[in-house]
Amino acid sequence: MDVYLNGQMIPQDQATLSVEDAGLQHAVGLFETMIARQGKVFRLQPHLERLARSAQDLGLARDLDLTNLANAVELTLSHNNLTEARLRLTVTAGTVSLLKNTAPAKLDPTVLVIASPPTEYDPAYFEDGIRVVIAPPGANPFDALAGHKTLSYWGRLRTLRQAAAAGAGEAIWLNVTNHLASGAVSNVFLVKEGELLTPYARGEEVQGALPAPVLPGITRQAIIELAQERDLTVHRRMLSVEDLLDADEVFLTNSSWLVLPVSSVERKTIGEGKAGPITKELKQALLERVQTETAPD
Repeated sequence: MDVYLNGQMIPQDQATLSVEDAGLQHAVGLFETMIARQGKVFRLQPHLERLARSAQDLGLARDLDLTNLANAVELTLSHNNLTEARLRLTVTAGTVSLLKNTAPAKLDPTVLVIASPPTEYDPAYFEDGIRVVIAPPGANPFDALAGHKTLSYWGRLRTLRQAAAAGAGEAIWLNVTNHLASGAVSNVFLVKEGELLTPYARGEEVQGALPAPVLPGITRQAIIELAQERDLTVHRRMLSVEDLLDADEVFLTNSSWLVLPVSSVERKTIGEGKAGPITKELKQALLERVQTETAPD
């Protein structure tokens, strides 16, 4: 498999970065994970726009060339003759010396795109659901990096690994006020009395509130759209652990698994302990939407 690195397609085992790259030295960088179906990336533009907003908000770069980034992603997909794929786009601030001495607009970022076959999950997960555990409060609204998809992912992967060691498939993160934030690598939705509830994401806060330390997921947004099209009420609000435990259904979203049901939280069974009817409906609707939006022109 070849990767895209700074304008060139290179065999993956030959691709190298400078030892002074800011992503390696200080985790100064952003990434997006996407899926491709039928030879087309699902919601590529929203992924790139989210990355560009984060780059501007965090001072990585004032302007990223989204056309070039889109071309890089699409080239990586087509060059490797993949129609179904998982893609990761990484943009770092380039070399550490430039980071120290140059204004954000003048940085020469490193751009890396890696394509691989889609991640395969046990089909039973999507019918039976997974168990999740609750991690200690870790999402901090006072952290300017929270709610952005930065390279500083160690904390999330650590709690995910701890969840796996406890026999769970995901860790639910709380913010510093003990309200629900997200999964370690996902967004979280609750279903209660036929309505959909999800924590505020970055940019959705009420006026005067603290910033929401939650990534505005691309798959999350697709689910909200699909729910509204079906006249399901969607609430974005502060949610407690009690809301989670008392939910009729719980499911998680991200770009890899799309919609993943939760059967239990710690020792508490959710609903009937398997995917509920609204979760199933939205999961199927999303699969159909992916097929529609990636259909050949």
